[in-house]
Amino acid sequence: MDWQSLFSMQRQLDSYIESNHNLSDKDLFQEKYLALLVELGELANETRCFKFWSNKARSSKEVILEEYVDGIHFMLSLGLEKGLVYTSTTPLVLVDLTETELFNNVFEDCVSFKNNPSQTNYERLFQGYLLLGLKLGFEEEDIYKAYMKKNEVNYKRQNNGY
Repeated sequence: MDWQSLFSMQRQLDSYIESNHNLSDKDLFQEKYLALLVELGELANETRCFKFWSNKARSSKEVILEEYVDGIHFMLSLGLEKGLVYTSTTPLVLVDLTETELFNNVFEDCVSFKNNPSQTNYERLFQGYLLLGLKLGFEEEDIYKAYMKKNEVNYKRQNNGY
């Protein structure tokens, strides 16, 4: 995956949003962190992986991918907020954990990153999120295309007073 390209696109989107909302001089880490947690919860809700009490089917793969990519936007944005980028070239290996366990790991990694926004914690969070995506059945190409599509939607939303 060309993460540098996505970081560049996210930097442009963040600048556009911050300029339009007069936030260019604000530290938005806390807001972006909470947004990531919300997106992670929305993603979990669409998979329904934790809803042992329900027989309702999970959402379509397309809906789940859109929620997943919302999380990617905030992952990138959080890194940019702290001057960090995902640089790992280590191939991901699908681990023998359930979706629920992977979600819980990502939530824990989010907290670790919030409390200590280091490169190491950022890489751990990013890799955990990518492993979750792999478990959900997403290939890098799926993620890239969905990111591009959602990035366009985000600009349209900003231009329409979202």
